[in-house]
Formats: sequence, C-alpha cells, structure tokens
Amino acid sequence: MRVLMVTSEWPTADLPRAVPFIVRQVEFVRRAGIDVDVFHFRGSQRLVNYVKAWRRLRRKLRQERYDLVHAQFGQGAVLPWPKPLPLVVTFRGCDLLGVKDCQGRITNKGRILQRLCQLVAARADAVVLVSQHMRPLIPPRVPVHIIPSGIDFDGLPCMPQEEARRQLGLPPGERLVLFVGSPRDPRKRYYLANQAIEILNRTLPTKLFLGWDICHSKVPILMNACDALVFTSSQEGSPNAVKEALACNLPVVSVAVADVPFRLQGIEGCEVCADERPETIAAALGRVLRRGRRINGRDAMRNLDENVLTQHLVKIYHSVLEGKNLEPVEV
Repeated sequence: MRVLMVTSEWPTADLPRAVPFIVRQVEFVRRAGIDVDVFHFRGSQRLVNYVKAWRRLRRKLRQERYDLVHAQFGQGAVLPWPKPLPLVVTFRGCDLLGVKDCQGRITNKGRILQRLCQLVAARADAVVLVSQHMRPLIPPRVPVHIIPSGIDFDGLPCMPQEEARRQLGLPPGERLVLFVGSPRDPRKRYYLANQAIEILNRTLPTKLFLGWDICHSKVPILMNACDALVFTSSQEGSPNAVKEALACNLPVVSVAVADVPFRLQGIEGCEVCADERPETIAAALGRVLRRGRRINGRDAMRNLDENVLTQHLVKIYHSVLEGKNLEPVEV
C-alpha cells in the first residue's frame, strides 16, 4: 500500500521542531509496512499559498501512484479536491474547533476553515478525530474514529528526578512547575499560569519553568525533572503535553479542556480545576506539590502506545481500500 500524507504542518529549516506527533505517526506507519510519502505546505492563512499547493499536489498525483491520501488537519484536507483517490482525514483541534483570537473568539477565517472541515468530513472516506469532544462538530450521519496522537514509550523514559535535574543543570531543591507551549500563543494562556504561580508563591515558594523552543528529545528529561505540569489552554484537540507528562509519571494540574478530564480521571495526584481562576489553579498546584510524590500515570497511558494506535490506523486504510464499513474505533 502506498499512502500520500498531506499536511500543512511539518518540520522545515525555519521550524525544525514542529509537529513531532505527526512525524512520529509517519515513522510508525512506515514501520508497519506502509509506504508513506509526505506532501507538506505552508498555508499561512493566504489563499495564494493554497492555490500553489493545490497545483503542486495535482502534479504529484498525476506523476506518481498512490492508493489513498491521508490528510492531516483540516488545512490539509481541503487540498485533495476534487477527490482523485480515497481520502482519510484526521482533524486535530483548532481546524475543526475554529481558530480563535486573543480574546478567545473564533475569527472569520477560523469559521470558514471550520465550515470547510465539516464539508470535507461529509465527503471523506474515513474521518479520524483526536478527541470525543470534537464529535458534535461533525455531521451526525458521518461515522468517525477517535484516535488521539500516540505515545512512543521508548522515547519517554522515567528516571530519578535528581538525575534529570543533574542532566539539565537544574537546582536539586527548588519546586519546579512546568509549562509546555508557546508563551506567544493566546490559546495557551501562559499569563494564567504565571498568575497562578504568583499567588502560590505567597505560601509555597515555586518557580514556573517554560518548556518551549527546546529539542523534543529533551522534553521527557524536563518532565522527569519537574514537580508538576500546569496546563491552562483555552482550546485543544488532545494535548500531547498532558499525555506525555502522565507517561513520565509527572503530576498534572489542568483546566477542564478537551479530553484532559478524561485522561486524568482516576489518577491520584492530578487535579482538574473547578474553574479557570488563577486562585483555583494555584490552590490545586499547592495541594499537588505538598503531596510531593510522582503519580502512576504511565500505566494509565498504555492504551495510547503508538504501536497500538498505528494498527488501528492501518485497519482504517485497509477498510477504505476494500470498501468495508469498519466498526468505529474509540481510544
């Protein structure tokens, strides 16, 4: 089987650390024996970029043979039309949920993209969502599979905190709360995490550590080095930072966003905040930090092993090519 993966996000010279979860999926699908070719482009919310990418994709499809197209994100899903081959689409969050501005409102371009995603979903041969909370945005008659981004457990080792801090040159006695995400992305709400830490510092000295613009291979070491992860996003699909933190047995304090409440359910030492006030987040962090122990999150994440999820995806590919109705997958 030969698959063309179309994506608007892919590592380039100017963004070498982008979308490691898609790079990982491609790698694991290839390991499963599927020949995957990647077609990537940058839309940058400019129509001319999409027109150029559409022409390039058409030429590629004429010149080479593929069995199906797998589009990542709604931005990638709008290119393979008219549909020359069977189409699988994975929606990952802000595409289907709508791009928001700094006030948390969906932009006009975001609404257009959201509508295009819904139209594509209604005509695709298979639809994959990374979280169940996105399901109401897809027409009810369209069957969907729920497959989050997976975890490469070999690449997420657990190690003693002292060793992790030694490797990173971090002080051994400080309380460190990790924030993963761009501080310039309004959806991540870095300011909210900062406010919570400022309040917490009145009673419990704690430092907020920004894990951004670093090599992804260092993220697990950072997660082993810190005492908790704070997650304050206003919108997500299925946040990888939370799942990776759990796989490193790092306690998580989060607002109730996306599938995070489901992922944290039943894991002692993690908290989903009752509201999004910085005082509430600070109080939850205080309880978690005073507990002073790692969690048993790794076992809870075993069903998200990338090897397992890849087999689900490959079954979807085969069902599409064979014209069979596969029972919807939900992980």
